[in-house]
Amino acid sequence: MTGYRTDEGSYEAIVFDLDGTLVDLAVDWEVVRRDVATVLGDRGVTVDGHDLWAMLELADETGHRAPVEAAIGEHERRGAHDSDRLTAADDLPLSVPVGVCSLNCEAACRIALDTHGLAEHVDALVGRDSVATEKPHPEPLLTVVTALSARPERTLFVGDSERDELTARRAATDFRYV
Repeated sequence: MTGYRTDEGSYEAIVFDLDGTLVDLAVDWEVVRRDVATVLGDRGVTVDGHDLWAMLELADETGHRAPVEAAIGEHERRGAHDSDRLTAADDLPLSVPVGVCSLNCEAACRIALDTHGLAEHVDALVGRDSVATEKPHPEPLLTVVTALSARPERTLFVGDSERDELTARRAATDFRYV
């Protein structure tokens, strides 16, 4: 039991991160990082010392977001088909509206939710490419909260990372680790 289920009645909505929380995408993130480095390198952008998410920011700065997003998304969509369902997913459905706020692309989120029979239990979804910003900026989480007709202070965000926790704090929602 992940802990949020016992007090779900005290929330208007519960929002989950996807990868590492509801499912485990079958993605080798080091391979993704190398592919993104190649995409940017082929466009004359130096990426020495940048991790994947720093390269995504660099892609924004240099006007190469679309090809970088395509490279990452391809891996994520493939990995969503081959993903594993995690135990937090076993608690769905809940008695309150449920959303997903993910740093993965929206298409991969939808594939993973469909693959594991979870889509029917999710009322709102925001992926990395659904809004103009991504976690830990609060906009993606607040977009889900609004779509669920909930208030941030009456919403619980369930995730698996410090980035998720920071996102929740910035959005003024409660947070729980899985």
